[in-house]
Amino acid sequence: VDVFQAWCGPCKAAVDLFRTIRNEVGGDLLHFAVAEVDSIDALEKYRGKSEPVFLLYAGGKLVAVVRGANAPLLQKTILEQL
Repeated sequence: VDVFQAWCGPCKAAVDLFRTIRNEVGGDLLHFAVAEVDSIDALEKYRGKSEPVFLLYAGGKLVAVVRGANAPLLQKTILEQL
C-alpha cells in the first residue's frame, strides 16, 4: 500500500516498479493499492510526513514498512516477503 498525503500524491515511480515485479512473479501474488492518510483514521500516524511510505501486508497482517522512495530497498523487501 502506497500511503500518501493529498498535497503530494502517490509515488508514481513505485507504480512502474510494482508492475515490473508483478509481471515477474505473477499477478496473484502481488497487489498494489494507494491510501490517502488524511481520509483514513487508521493511518493517522503517517500524516505530516513528506516521504512516501509503503506498507506491505501478507495474510491481512502488516509484515514490512519501507519509508522513502528507495526503489532497490522496496523491491528487495517485496521479493523477500513474497
